[in-house]
Amino acid sequence: MRSKPIVIVFARVPQLGRVKTRLARGIGAMAALGFYRQTLGTILRRLARDRRWDVALAATPDRLARGPWRRPPRIAMQSQGRGDLGRRMLRALRSAGRRPCVIVGCDVPGLDAAAVADALVRLARSDVVLGPSGDGGFWLIGWRGVPPRLRLLDGVRWSTAHARADTLQRLSGKRIGLAQRLDDVDDARDLARLGLRRWL
Repeated sequence: MRSKPIVIVFARVPQLGRVKTRLARGIGAMAALGFYRQTLGTILRRLARDRRWDVALAATPDRLARGPWRRPPRIAMQSQGRGDLGRRMLRALRSAGRRPCVIVGCDVPGLDAAAVADALVRLARSDVVLGPSGDGGFWLIGWRGVPPRLRLLDGVRWSTAHARADTLQRLSGKRIGLAQRLDDVDDARDLARLGLRRWL
């Protein structure tokens, strides 16, 4: 029997002034927190309704990760642990063992079950799947088979236009599948570009 995939949503505990700080510089901290909470909640509901996979929420900082969260009852909770984004993502991928696993961001308004299902189909034919975003990063990373080494993504320039290219370089030798492109929201210009003017 094939193992059921797991989808892990990476998130920061919603706190005023601690989430979407670049976005907050353009629209204010309260509006940025509102956008973050709504987008995270919408993504969790969309993914939790689908029975093709299990869903987990991996949160940071660890000391607040298991606090009171509003989330669908089917979603398990875990902390991200220490290290940069690469170490934290690889730790989460390793926690899935040999189950197919994808990690998704929580600030991607277009993220839905269809996009995840497409990524999992591509992962079935690859070792790794990436979901590219327009800013040079990625909204999804997935792994199939033997869990990755924790140091695999050391040196990636996270939160820059080089993040995806650096990651692909570190994954040299792996069969890479590319999922559809989706864009995340980093600043007020992204809100305008995606037509999310209610937050502006």
